[in-house]
Amino acid sequence: MFFHGGLGGMGRAQDGPVDTRLYDVLKVKPDASDDDIKKAYRKLAKEFHPDKNPNHGDQFKEISFAYEILSNPERRRRYDIGGLDAIKEGGGGGGFGGDLFSHIFGDDDDSPFSGFFGMGGGMGRRRARRKFQDTVYPLNVTLEEVYLGKTSKLRLSKKALCTKCKGTGGKTGQSYECHSCRGRGVKNLVQQIGPGMVQQMQVRCNDCGGEGSRIPESDKCGQCRGEKSEEVKKILEVHVEPGMRHNDKITFPGEGDQSDPDIEPGDVVIVIQVKPHEIFEREGDDLIAKKAISLNEALCGYEIPLKHLDGRTLILKNKPGDIITPDCVRGIVGEGMPQRRHHDIRGNLYVKFDVTFPNEHFLEDDAKYKIIESAFPPVRKIAHPPNCEEVSLMEYDEKRYRGGRSGQAYDEDGSDEEMSGHAHHGPQVQCAQS
Repeated sequence: MFFHGGLGGMGRAQDGPVDTRLYDVLKVKPDASDDDIKKAYRKLAKEFHPDKNPNHGDQFKEISFAYEILSNPERRRRYDIGGLDAIKEGGGGGGFGGDLFSHIFGDDDDSPFSGFFGMGGGMGRRRARRKFQDTVYPLNVTLEEVYLGKTSKLRLSKKALCTKCKGTGGKTGQSYECHSCRGRGVKNLVQQIGPGMVQQMQVRCNDCGGEGSRIPESDKCGQCRGEKSEEVKKILEVHVEPGMRHNDKITFPGEGDQSDPDIEPGDVVIVIQVKPHEIFEREGDDLIAKKAISLNEALCGYEIPLKHLDGRTLILKNKPGDIITPDCVRGIVGEGMPQRRHHDIRGNLYVKFDVTFPNEHFLEDDAKYKIIESAFPPVRKIAHPPNCEEVSLMEYDEKRYRGGRSGQAYDEDGSDEEMSGHAHHGPQVQCAQS
């Protein structure tokens, strides 16, 4: 019903093509033979080749595009039946689809063929709007400030669109589009690499320096001198929330530089930098404090003040007989850092104790050591076996004995015992707080 013989055995629309624009580009009739189409293409390609007419590169691309369709029997049949939409939807049949359009025209929204498919340039691919680079500022804060929260003021200078010309750069507010590149800042360089085959690449426009516009000196804005932007001062209020952590970010969208109305302004990003604290260390939402106590306090109890980050003084109290061993860790529930999103929920505060032993011979009277000894369980007595010898241990000097064999043996013998007696693997509540 719709087809008759011809065109290399392929069916043609009985009433003629529904779309003749590609035939018009090659200046041939819809019933032209394959030879007529090839001759027309060669004549036009020679006339409008970029090497001969560099200002007619787009027209050469249109000629190449039309020839790619009409020189292929399957593509021509689809085009005659349903126009360019049928070719785009058909894919296959000679390998045509959106790739050929993109290969010849790139993402040129201004191409006469860009609207044929009802989808804009690049076969429906949206060109994402460009954006200026974000501006990053570090903000140094103390652990107290991220515990309580604070508000800081950031004074900055940035590029903003000229208030007089609104970013056009001209006195009249008129935009002067570069005629050479049609405002794109780049040109398409097309080279023919074979019959019906072209190669395209983009190069920077020399006429406008890649800006896409050229403003005559006489019409440059008197305020920005054609630069489109000017330096402005800005004050931002930075709210540091309680519970924020090191390297957390606060973003101010659109508050960064903008020197071109066609490019979105960048963001201002504040990066929190928490200074080290002399007492507390932070691990997640928990706080860790190290406290040194005497052997007397470790055995007989203590009352120790600990100033918290909010200014309160916590009294750490322990009863006599509740022994604190070296590296013992005790915790206080709910006295850690607040959570950023839930300020009423807090982590824990852990106190790691360092027991300080008295100096050698701290008692002048040896009889006093007997008094201290009497407070402890009796010392174990051993029976001396035959052939035994009493020896005294001397203090080990690592530098003195490091190179000797006896020092190595001494070191190896003592290392396991030392590690087993003092190993510690992170904060953990070993005993309940009284």
